[in-house]
Amino acid sequence: MNEALNNLLTRRSCRAYRDEQIKTEELDAILQAGVYAPTGMGKQSPLIVAVQSPDKVGEVERLNAAVLGNPDAHPFYGAPTVLVVFGDAESPLGVSDANLVLGNLLNGANAVGVDSCYIWRAKEAFESEAGKALKKAWNIPDSYVGCGYVILGYGKPEGKREAAPRKENYVLKI
Repeated sequence: MNEALNNLLTRRSCRAYRDEQIKTEELDAILQAGVYAPTGMGKQSPLIVAVQSPDKVGEVERLNAAVLGNPDAHPFYGAPTVLVVFGDAESPLGVSDANLVLGNLLNGANAVGVDSCYIWRAKEAFESEAGKALKKAWNIPDSYVGCGYVILGYGKPEGKREAAPRKENYVLKI
């Protein structure tokens, strides 16, 4: 099977991580995959923030947990790296483009042997007062909205599952 298709078919979400930071060259390759996601009219409007400091990862995770309604939750499953993807809400395709970036980041992680999971609630987290303050500290323009997170790390076996069966009639050929 083609290597790219195999990568797409074998990527799985991971929900338990070892306490080990990913390698710099792996992070750089994953980020490059995100940067090369297609964007409408070539605008390249999305922004990716790579968070690896344990304190900052914890801060971003607490924002997400607050939206979840459980401040004691750990919605990042112990992942040591968090990528936050923002889209420009003032650009007609900004949020859609950011979602393409998220997909490329997930597939790029699988391609280099790093486990990942898509985590949502970024929009709500960065609309909170604490989230707005963090965006300001990161110099993210006000027009940008949180679109999602990609958590990265080396997964524990219990954090991985087999693919769910694909539903019938997923594709309609007309």
